[in-house]
Amino acid sequence: MLRLREEYPRWGKDKLVVLLREKGFGCSTSMVGRVLRRLKERGVLPEPVPNYISARKRHRQRPYAVRKPKDYEVKAPGDLIQLDTLDIRPVPGVVLKHFTARDMISRWDVLDVYSRATASTASHFLDKLGQRMPFTVRAIQVDGGSEFEAVFEEECQRRNIKLFVLPPRSPKLNGHVERAHRTHTEEFYELTESSFDIAELRSELLEWERVYNTVRPHQALGYLTPLKFLEQWKLHKREEAMCH
Repeated sequence: MLRLREEYPRWGKDKLVVLLREKGFGCSTSMVGRVLRRLKERGVLPEPVPNYISARKRHRQRPYAVRKPKDYEVKAPGDLIQLDTLDIRPVPGVVLKHFTARDMISRWDVLDVYSRATASTASHFLDKLGQRMPFTVRAIQVDGGSEFEAVFEEECQRRNIKLFVLPPRSPKLNGHVERAHRTHTEEFYELTESSFDIAELRSELLEWERVYNTVRPHQALGYLTPLKFLEQWKLHKREEAMCH
């Protein structure tokens, strides 16, 4: 058995028992498993060292970002901002990177567009959040894209903003911002007659952001705008404080 396992180091008890039986050994799968375990315990059968040459992505260690704890509560505006990027293809051969940040409580969005999505542009976008979200940003949730690593991660840590990264292949966990992308695509990009020059487009997108946050009724907010929702939320909190 030891010789077979050394020849086929990635094969487990289910495969090895078939080979052993073909060689005339009368053994069960559980017996092979016990023998393999004892060989490992004695140090006779070390596990092979992987060399990571496959195309499968390796898990990257993040110096600051973590999975969102299950007990993390989102109760107030700014408690969790979902952030993501979207490819915009206005003409053949041109790809722009649209950034959306959405507050999960108030649905307040901050938008911008860049020629590339890099850690530097994502870090620059953090400045826009600080300037244009009318509350303190306490935590941001992103996917595993490289634009949300390096300088971006360092900036979140420097600003004392919690950074939560999604598990692989789980875009539904960022469902609020995914829905926002659809809205901005349908109600802005598909209707705008912009030249798609970055400077011009950014100005038009900023005006759409104003309309989105202060004019457009939101079904999820009982047809309030995010601005009206925030005003009512603050009033409610003041009344609660006075009652206590």
